[in-house]
Amino acid sequence: MSWTADDITDQSGKTAVVTGANSGLGASIARELARAGADVVLAVRNTAKGDEVASEIGDHARVEQLDLADLASVRGFAERLAEPKLDLLVNNAGVMAPPRRLTADGFESQIGTNHLGHFALTGLLLPKLLAAPAPRVVTQASGAHRAMRINFDNLQGDRRYNNWLAYGQSKLANLLFAFELQRRAANTTLTSVAAHPGYAATNLQTAGPARLWERLGGQLGNVVIAQSAEEGALPALYAATAPDIAGGSFVGPDGFLELRGHPRLVTAAGRAYDEQTARRLWELSEELTGVRFDFP
Repeated sequence: MSWTADDITDQSGKTAVVTGANSGLGASIARELARAGADVVLAVRNTAKGDEVASEIGDHARVEQLDLADLASVRGFAERLAEPKLDLLVNNAGVMAPPRRLTADGFESQIGTNHLGHFALTGLLLPKLLAAPAPRVVTQASGAHRAMRINFDNLQGDRRYNNWLAYGQSKLANLLFAFELQRRAANTTLTSVAAHPGYAATNLQTAGPARLWERLGGQLGNVVIAQSAEEGALPALYAATAPDIAGGSFVGPDGFLELRGHPRLVTAAGRAYDEQTARRLWELSEELTGVRFDFP
């Protein structure tokens, strides 16, 4: 039997934070979590768009401003979050293949937003997560991580830059983080899992890429190849709500090349499971963000 959003277990009484919930996958994830009874915080850069989504969802949603490309904004969000406990954090927001730009803190925008911003957010919210009975962190990755590596000698792309290689590197970093978080949380009740949407039709393919032909290709792919954002959200929703999922799992579509389909457990590329690389990336991320995870 193929898993759908109708199979989400009752989420009443739970509080979830979903980054990038103003459109695309994030909006679909937030909508389905709220439909299952969760109170959802839409953590978004564009609060006007977030308000539109929240108004569609209703009483179970509210909007908080969060710019993952600005560590001051990340800290401000964590300080403003009034809930004493947090059951679920979905690290979903991201940018894809823009021209080389820098975040407010001087990081290359893709590693800065997709990885370092979420790394800092998770660490700052860790006390609230550990206050919940069975907290879970879901990190949204991508099939683009395959055949990539973390280039520690040029992590910020300041010596040479390819927008697509930088995107793939940031998505590999997401997986290294998700799996290392599970290892470090082994003596707690926290579960860390990762997901990827396959190829889902969102504005990510058209808003970010640097060149016109890349955006046109994204538009064509959205029509010819992609599944809907609602379908693309299913792996993350399964990772977020399946009662029996094991920490360190990776969820993706069950179709050809994992491009589309219903969620199932999948296997990441071998580099995503390299513990030495994960530790090195974790320590560097602590140094760059100034955020350390205070595990019991």
